[in-house]
Amino acid sequence: MEEPWDFEFFSRIADSCLSFLSEFVDDWLANDMRVSIFKILLGWLIVSLIAIHFAWKIYGNTVNDMYYRQGTGQNGGTPDTSPHLSGWESKAGDPPKTHRD
Repeated sequence: MEEPWDFEFFSRIADSCLSFLSEFVDDWLANDMRVSIFKILLGWLIVSLIAIHFAWKIYGNTVNDMYYRQGTGQNGGTPDTSPHLSGWESKAGDPPKTHRD
């Protein structure tokens, strides 16, 4: 009985990854326009992610406090019950409402 995860399967995956990486390195070292654009965009992405990280580190608590409901009650600042509504109770003497198809 042959095992589904044999050595040949892993060697094919390793060979394909190695060939992809070697092609990527060859393209990276070439002075092609598309490689230059890729380098610029990759640098912009890395700088943006670093800036977002530091901004969140500095201002994260302030932003969290702005959107966190403070106060007492069931959901922070909301009251437990509304004073002018009677709730789900119906008036005395009303027949109970049923759903009819």
